[in-house]
Amino acid sequence: MRYRQEHAEPETQFIEAQPPSEPTQEAPPKRRRWKKAVLITLAVLVLLAGGGVLAGGLYYRSVNNGIERVDAFDGVPEAERPPVVEKAKGAMNIMILGSDSRDPESDSGSRTDTIILAHIPKDHSSAQLISIPRDTWVNVPKSAQGRGGRDAKINASFAWGGIPLMVQTVEKFTGVRVDHVTIVDFGGFKEIVDALGGIDVDVEKGFTTLYALNGSRTFAAGRQRMDGAAALDYARERHAFADGDFARIRHQQQVIKAILDKAASGGTLANPAKLNSFVKATADAVAVDKSLNLLDLATDLRELRSGNLTFLTCPTKGTGTIGGESVVLADKEKAAQVFEAVRSDNVPEILSAAQ
Repeated sequence: MRYRQEHAEPETQFIEAQPPSEPTQEAPPKRRRWKKAVLITLAVLVLLAGGGVLAGGLYYRSVNNGIERVDAFDGVPEAERPPVVEKAKGAMNIMILGSDSRDPESDSGSRTDTIILAHIPKDHSSAQLISIPRDTWVNVPKSAQGRGGRDAKINASFAWGGIPLMVQTVEKFTGVRVDHVTIVDFGGFKEIVDALGGIDVDVEKGFTTLYALNGSRTFAAGRQRMDGAAALDYARERHAFADGDFARIRHQQQVIKAILDKAASGGTLANPAKLNSFVKATADAVAVDKSLNLLDLATDLRELRSGNLTFLTCPTKGTGTIGGESVVLADKEKAAQVFEAVRSDNVPEILSAAQ
């Protein structure tokens, strides 16, 4: 993916994976394996969630240096940003933005379809990923170009002022200071899942897609193996459900968790060709802010494991209509409790307040 600051549709280029020049089937030494496990875990954590990319073994330095960088905080007034709470120093908040440039019904050239605030506490032992529905009705600050300055759906801020205005909007809505930003093209899920040899997902309720990539697709209830195309259709669908985007958020979270579990498995880590393929597919689907050092992040989070990731959704009161638009109405009181817990790095309170 190559993010364009003018918000045109991202240009996605996929590189054919080649195995390392001297592959070996021997398991890496234990020290190297924990590094790979951390890097792969973060690949999917920053992958949205959502979405990001880190490489394992021989790849991590080249990926860190070669990953696309964006001016995420350009023009964001420091005086208007939330301060860092003293007792939360050492914690980190990463805003993950996802779009789907290949979704036939997507307008991701000007909007972002997925917004996640990932909180990593200062002990670096866990991560809480809080999805904010894209239609949440909020106050959007005025951009440097003079757009915004009124109430609107939260993802309108991306169209009006790009990533910097999205940072301002999320910070104003949550009161949480955003430390880093990643941008993911979820269309890249297909290549990522295929590079892993498929993923296993528990389908909560059988359904038939209405906007699948290649015609309709039926998913039966229960656990099933999905290839890349099926996983992408599963993560995209919202029209087949009464709760629309809320169902899509749940399914995206399921797919991310399944990718993480599969990527962190020994079969991927010990197979140079599979690892290489996964890393390249993930790298092509993401961009990060200029100050994020993926290698440092991986080192800091070396104790993080997939079982310590919790997926949550910003509390809402459901949907409504404002000015003829269908919107999501935030439960401001409960949301304030969740984000106050994030600000103060109180993980138990984050988990209880988000219920």
